[in-house]
Amino acid sequence: MRRSTTTALGLSALCTALALTGCAGQADSAGSSASAQRGSSTPTASVPLSSTQLSQRLLNESDLGTGYTRKPESPRRNDDVTVIGCPALEKLGGDTATGSGLDFARKAKASFTYTGSNTSEVSEELYSDSPATLSTGISKVFDAMLSCPSYQVASGSTVVDMGTEKSAAPDLGDEQWSQLLTFSAGGQRGVVKQTAIRTGNLLVIVSGSPGLVDTHLGKALVKVRTAH
Repeated sequence: MRRSTTTALGLSALCTALALTGCAGQADSAGSSASAQRGSSTPTASVPLSSTQLSQRLLNESDLGTGYTRKPESPRRNDDVTVIGCPALEKLGGDTATGSGLDFARKAKASFTYTGSNTSEVSEELYSDSPATLSTGISKVFDAMLSCPSYQVASGSTVVDMGTEKSAAPDLGDEQWSQLLTFSAGGQRGVVKQTAIRTGNLLVIVSGSPGLVDTHLGKALVKVRTAH
């Protein structure tokens, strides 16, 4: 059985899943469902924003409301993160299992727990590049994940059974992707939702507990568009 380093999006999914199961690590979900929306308010300039500018556009505790605590950035682990049983994801591979993120020009990320619970988390990732690069890059990853309704992701001695299902994405921005990712590991089962919105030269990805993703996605997009 061939195993290879997973993509950044798969890593995020693993990170959220492992965190929610109480194992060492984290995971996010991913999905694919692109559709266009008329009249985005974000300029489609091809020049990427700086990482500092992206960080200023991330949600914070005051944006989210009472009960949210920002998680410190997890140290990089030496264990390889691998995909088992999904050839499309295996082909994407690369060095993104180190936590270096998707292969876009600029990035920023923040993760939060809700009411101190390990089972309620939400994270936001922001990327900036040319609109075409963002659209092509994220579509490849999401399409690869949707091509495998079930597969496994391994990190060290932990193996997570994963499932993916397309989810309806809100009609926001220029393109939208959304997916529910189910996981089972260490006797724990759960669901992680990930919704991605491209608006001009910015890509917003919100992942975590489905209810929290639905609650805060709109806030994330508003801040991305209005922050200076």
